[in-house]
Amino acid sequence: MLNNFTQYITENNLFTPDDRILLGVSGGIDSMVMSRLFLEAGYTTGIAHCNFCLRGDDSDRDEEFVRNFAAENNIPFYSVRFDTKDYASEHGISIQMAARELRYKWFESRREENGFDFIAVAHNLDDNIETMIINLVRGTGISGLTGMKPVSNRIVRPLLFASRQTITAYCNQKKISFREDRSNLETKYTRNKIRHLVIPLLKEINPSVGETLSETASRLSEIYELVTDYINDLRVRISRREDSTVIFRVNELREHLPNPSLLFELFRPYGITGPLAKDLLKILDGRSGTKIYTRSHRILRNRKELIITPAGDVPPVRFEIVRLNDLNHIPVITSADIIEVDSTFKIPDDRFTACLDLDEIVLPVKIRPWKEGDYFFPLGMNNRKKLSDYFIDRKYSLAKKEKVLVFESGGKIAWLIGERIDNRFRIKECTTRVLRIEATSG
Repeated sequence: MLNNFTQYITENNLFTPDDRILLGVSGGIDSMVMSRLFLEAGYTTGIAHCNFCLRGDDSDRDEEFVRNFAAENNIPFYSVRFDTKDYASEHGISIQMAARELRYKWFESRREENGFDFIAVAHNLDDNIETMIINLVRGTGISGLTGMKPVSNRIVRPLLFASRQTITAYCNQKKISFREDRSNLETKYTRNKIRHLVIPLLKEINPSVGETLSETASRLSEIYELVTDYINDLRVRISRREDSTVIFRVNELREHLPNPSLLFELFRPYGITGPLAKDLLKILDGRSGTKIYTRSHRILRNRKELIITPAGDVPPVRFEIVRLNDLNHIPVITSADIIEVDSTFKIPDDRFTACLDLDEIVLPVKIRPWKEGDYFFPLGMNNRKKLSDYFIDRKYSLAKKEKVLVFESGGKIAWLIGERIDNRFRIKECTTRVLRIEATSG
């Protein structure tokens, strides 16, 4: 087992003997066997344990067990306690997904702060098979059928070569102590259903199903590399990026409609799943303004383009300011001050800086997203113009329009922030005091 362990690390170039490895240890059989193998191989390690507070006293006893193991072997120990149920509820995700997000985020923070090179987790061959089957059922595309990778960024999986049976035999041989998580025996969770109900049936058909599926995953992984290269090249050819926004040309996307799998892979990085793929096809044939939301992005049809923005890029909230000095505490404002006009005064040539006649300002002032029906008198013009018409003239996309903020005073738009001030608020010969506002450019 030890020889296979070190050979797997070398063959897959997981890390070197000089690297410091942080072990994710739950106290279960897999992670305790992994810890023992790292000890016998002589690597420099630390142990990180997450207490998800899901099993009452059992969770606390797991933590104490791992802590004692680390102390007995003189290994640095790090632990954390999570309120996993509250996190899952707040983020609208399952307990299992919440635990995963919390675990890996905390592991990485411990790795960085304590100078470790990699994080080792104890996924084994059977875990990999279960993941493949789960992804097959959920419809995650080719990528989900390639299985877990031996190394992914700073995460390494040095036990992927070993079956659960092999790990158990080694554990018995070396008399390794571990904690049994009784929830692993329950079949209410998807993974456990696969483990206890599906896998045994597959092994009746093919006793070597683990090795067979592992080889299949390896071949699919190689195929997926070729597919990924093609998809990435296609994405570059038919889309462009503007900051965090990605814009696809609809006409060129339509050329690939006969191949839904290709479209799925093109949009998978933006959160498209199997069920949402059908909605994506509807948008391509839909009217301007139709949109769908994935967990991570919004996909919007705008005339001849498909505009993809991160879900977090939403219009800012409204602000009402009763004292001008309070403008300095508004997130979208960098600075605001009152300036006396003299011979040295000069209006900055910067669209993110507005100089407004203070005598025209009426409190309270507001900063808000624009809305239909809004109008202003663009600087240098005596006629009013609807903002919607102004945006058309300036060729604003729907995504860009959604981010537009206005500075409103006395019910009048004094400044289209980051674009143009209103002619009624301009600096005139009789102006003696100026409200100078600088907005963020992000």
